[in-house]
Amino acid sequence: MPIEIPAGVTVRLEDDNLATVTGPGGELQQQLAPQMRIEIEDNTITVSRPSDSREHRSLHGLTRSLLANMVHGVTEGFEKRLEIQGVGYRAETQGRRLIMRLGYSHPVVFDPPEGVELVVEENTRVIVRGADKQAVGQLAAEIRMSRPAEPYKGKGVRYEGEHIRRKAGKAAKVGGEM
Repeated sequence: MPIEIPAGVTVRLEDDNLATVTGPGGELQQQLAPQMRIEIEDNTITVSRPSDSREHRSLHGLTRSLLANMVHGVTEGFEKRLEIQGVGYRAETQGRRLIMRLGYSHPVVFDPPEGVELVVEENTRVIVRGADKQAVGQLAAEIRMSRPAEPYKGKGVRYEGEHIRRKAGKAAKVGGEM
């Protein structure tokens, strides 16, 4: 399936399939599988494989997805939204840093990598934005793992819309047996 290159985006291929995609959202560079044939013509990118072996079929899909994500990233960007729930749990930004208070004796601090932006809304919502899908997803996962939502009260950090399976608490003893 060909990938459309929107206006304002340039795609360059160098030796050994080193792809560089530049657009309004920044510049991304990725080393792709050298076995795949990548052709750019008439504002479309096509990826083809040398044979139908299992390895080449899987690399074909991976290479196409990586290129499509790079093009999408430099045009629209990627975003992950996180929610913080719990009494006294909150987040704030200082410059580029994210500082979270999650019930520990110390604040949890995150320094985002280059090209990733952190935005805090209402002290309880964190938005991770950037052009690189892998970097955005990795940082969002690290923030979530700083205090994953627990199953009894649901306190902690979760993705927006994530459902946490709740457990019943400790059952009281019924009856008068001794």
